[in-house]
Amino acid sequence: MEGKLLNVRSIYSFLFLLLLSFKPHVTKAQSPNYVGDDCQNTTQQKALSSAYKTNLNSVLSWLSTDAATSKGYNHNSFGNNTSGGDASDAVYGLYDCRGDIVGYFCQFCVSTASREVLQRCPNRVSAIVWYDFCILRYSNENFFGNVTVYPSWHAVRPKIVSSKEEIQKGLDFMRGLIRKATVETNLLYFMDGFNLSSTQRRYGLVQCSRDLTNDGCRECLEAMLAQVPKCCEQNLGWQVLAASCLIKYDDYIFYLFRTQASDTQTAKQRGASKSRIILIIGLSVLGAVALLCFSVYCFWFRKRTRRGRGKDGRIPDTIHQSSYHNVQTEETLNTDLPTIPLITILKSTDNFSEASKLGEGGYGPVYKGILPDGRQIAVKRLSQASGQGSEEFKNEVMFIAKLQHRNLVRLLACCLEGHEKILVYEYLSNASLDFHLFDERKKRQLDWNLRLSIINGIAKGLLYLHEDSRLKVIHRDLKASNILLDDEMNPKISDFGLARAFEKGQNQANTKRVMGTYGYMSPEYAMEGLFSVKSDVFSYGVLVLEIICGKKNSGFYLSECGQSLTLYAWKIWCAGKCLELLDPVLEESCIESEVVKCIHIGLLCVQEDAADRPTMSTVVVMLASDKMPLPKPNQPAFSVGRMTLEDASTSKSSKNLSINDVTVSNILPR
Repeated sequence: MEGKLLNVRSIYSFLFLLLLSFKPHVTKAQSPNYVGDDCQNTTQQKALSSAYKTNLNSVLSWLSTDAATSKGYNHNSFGNNTSGGDASDAVYGLYDCRGDIVGYFCQFCVSTASREVLQRCPNRVSAIVWYDFCILRYSNENFFGNVTVYPSWHAVRPKIVSSKEEIQKGLDFMRGLIRKATVETNLLYFMDGFNLSSTQRRYGLVQCSRDLTNDGCRECLEAMLAQVPKCCEQNLGWQVLAASCLIKYDDYIFYLFRTQASDTQTAKQRGASKSRIILIIGLSVLGAVALLCFSVYCFWFRKRTRRGRGKDGRIPDTIHQSSYHNVQTEETLNTDLPTIPLITILKSTDNFSEASKLGEGGYGPVYKGILPDGRQIAVKRLSQASGQGSEEFKNEVMFIAKLQHRNLVRLLACCLEGHEKILVYEYLSNASLDFHLFDERKKRQLDWNLRLSIINGIAKGLLYLHEDSRLKVIHRDLKASNILLDDEMNPKISDFGLARAFEKGQNQANTKRVMGTYGYMSPEYAMEGLFSVKSDVFSYGVLVLEIICGKKNSGFYLSECGQSLTLYAWKIWCAGKCLELLDPVLEESCIESEVVKCIHIGLLCVQEDAADRPTMSTVVVMLASDKMPLPKPNQPAFSVGRMTLEDASTSKSSKNLSINDVTVSNILPR
């Protein structure tokens, strides 16, 4: 009994010491994202008195220390020896963390602001610095409780909104947040999102310095919102801020969690002392549990971070740690792609749990996640154990962020924090085309009309990439596992890791290292490294034939036909027996003339000479027309990689990406 008691005491002692002594590892490169400053009294030349400097240092030190234990905001003064608070050397200081930022992250932001404010605003008796997670302010005058709306600043994203209805909905939504922050609650902050349409959401945040009254907060926020029509209402994303408050609006989720209904209970429910005592006890217990969980997580995170370091204990120079979630690289500086905090991704995927895992490919694992607003996402995480993937990550960020089409998968955000490289996509519940097409039971759900719709949708997506988008993009890895299906089974082209963009007037390029999937590669690409839009056309032709017959090209030679899918299709077309290629499950639902036309188009796309293959614009026209005469196809190319083992050229699972031979280039945050 005594031994068991000793063991229990040992466990509690360990946990207690862990809570007291542990601090998560944070390097200088992880500093909070600096937003701006207001170095007041900019014309002052006289040096600050030594007494004022002493009081200023005391205030900044107090603010930094207090942030570790407070509710996320506080204020204090030093050197105020008179009741009126007008001592010449007095310093008044305040910090306020964003409403969703508490604990260590708040303290880290405030301590960073306390350290940097004197560097950003040297020799100033008053100054304000803003970071994404907090604001810090000091002055030689007592400003506590005063509403300060001038001067104010604004920042916008360059993308323009032309719809007046959308603009009005956004302004009305922000007015609603102001009401919730100041009238319906006593929080003085509120953050939430709303559905702009069935496919688009917008997010907003309002926050006041929490030394204000509700009326003062409302006055400040309304003053900020009144500036929006003058500066930013036509921009997709914007923020307006002053010393006493700020408002922010955008199309991506930039906060960690929305304000819950349980957070908005007003003073009406806080009156009874008994309820207050119960609440305090409950929060204390919850806080202790949360602190313990956070400490365990930080221990895990620190251990994992150390594994990624060199023998000298430093993080390798090829992957620098970034600031919270305003991640920028030389390649992504000109994109409109939002970023998302790592902590949000960890929460949405249950810390990348096995239960959330959808699959794994050459890039790394893919997880299903649920954002705080309830949206489902697919999280694509670059494998840390492999040297592969950095080039794919850069390409996906660069290309798909600039591409918008109903037949392309939608990239929502990216994350580049520490050694993590993560892409966040819309979640498509029906997985990939190969998951259905090559399964004997599931393929029965794909009748002819649905397969024809998929053939048309893929063609339109490729046409957009080749001719209609801002960039002329060659996908280079078009295959069934890279075609995702939405709730209505509409196809969406995914995985732009191997994509390349062509300059204006450029029609062809070459590479020394061929990357892609055998069975879908055009002969000129596989043998000589030459690729163009016609390379994608070849892959599309193979895919069309696979959709019609319901069999993989890579394993077709193992069937009773004893030859490649493309060669077999060409031979039976020449013999006038096209319908022998048809998947037996389609016999009742198909229209024979449409099947023959699609086989004919597929054969035109897989011709050996790239010059003989049609462009995607011609393919789209041929698919839409019943009267357009089609040229006779030449014999298709030999089957590239026909004898390659299937598991060397396909994904590890039906939901995954292909395993490709890739070149690695590192992407460095600034």
